[in-house]
Amino acid sequence: MAEIQSNAAHASDIAGHEYLAFKLGSEEYGIDILKVQEIRGYEAVTRIANAPEFIKGVINLRGIIIPVVDMRIKFNLGEPVYDQFTVVIILNINGRIVGMVVDSVSDVTTLSPEQVKPAPEMGTAFSSDYMIGLGTIDERMLILVNIDKLMSSPEMGLMEQLAA
Repeated sequence: MAEIQSNAAHASDIAGHEYLAFKLGSEEYGIDILKVQEIRGYEAVTRIANAPEFIKGVINLRGIIIPVVDMRIKFNLGEPVYDQFTVVIILNINGRIVGMVVDSVSDVTTLSPEQVKPAPEMGTAFSSDYMIGLGTIDERMLILVNIDKLMSSPEMGLMEQLAA
């Protein structure tokens, strides 16, 4: 019983927030709009030797060198295709700027508490540790991502400089 109450309290914490909806493959995801600094078209990146495959490289963003992560490679969603819809979402995670490549961005949406359901436990490539829940908008379902937790995770290897 206590678990249901904590989920309900958690849902009310995140509901009413605005989420940027984006696509990876056939699924739609949502991240807190307050973490988004800007959205840019995909441009060539400078590859870094020995970086994990999902780290495409770095770009120079107005004098700041930022890592760019391709989420399609990270989540094993097939061979990434770079076209006119491919975008880089520039995120500000705890003061660190990171780029995230996604297939496309659809819109910004506000979710009410009734529209947010707890994340199910699943053994998927996308760990439920990084899922806040599922947002439902009419026939659409958004997988709500805790982008802070995901980008700060040891497996991403992006934030060790913050600990140093």
